[in-house]
Amino acid sequence: MTNFNELPAGLPIPQDDGSTNHLKGMKLPKVSLNATNGKAIHFGDIKGKFVIYCYPMTGRPNVALPDGWDQIPGARGCTPQSCSFRDHYQELQALGAELVGLSVQSTEYQKEMADRLHLPFPVVSDVNYQFQKALNMPTFVTSGMTLLKRATLIANHGVIEAVHYPIFPSDSDPAWVIDYLKSH
Repeated sequence: MTNFNELPAGLPIPQDDGSTNHLKGMKLPKVSLNATNGKAIHFGDIKGKFVIYCYPMTGRPNVALPDGWDQIPGARGCTPQSCSFRDHYQELQALGAELVGLSVQSTEYQKEMADRLHLPFPVVSDVNYQFQKALNMPTFVTSGMTLLKRATLIANHGVIEAVHYPIFPSDSDPAWVIDYLKSH
């Protein structure tokens, strides 16, 4: 059985391919996505500091990961990343930032994960790739699925001011976000 809470040794490290270089300075798109809390997040209307961590997909207990998952640089680690954000959520809020996770899985799929991991923040579904297309977010294809590459955006009043990409290991992402927020 796969342990989603721990990263296995020897994972390939993702390299910066430049696929997020265009994002800094862009406005968040005017799209609304369904969230695990039953509400819709209207990205074009967001005020204040807002952190969006985009991830490929979370695994489920007793369901095999896609073939070759651990060999795809940056694919493995969605559960540790989400749990790390959960564990640092109060600190992010104290720094004045709101947080959402974002993937292309359905809201129902994400709700199971959010409940199982006790996430105190919403996770949004970009199942129709509206957010991805509007910002030209980087993707990869595996097992017939087009998934988001792991990237975190920090927006202030709807404008992206910082991008964390590539992210490795995945559970280091909240520390990078906190350092950024403290220094800006």
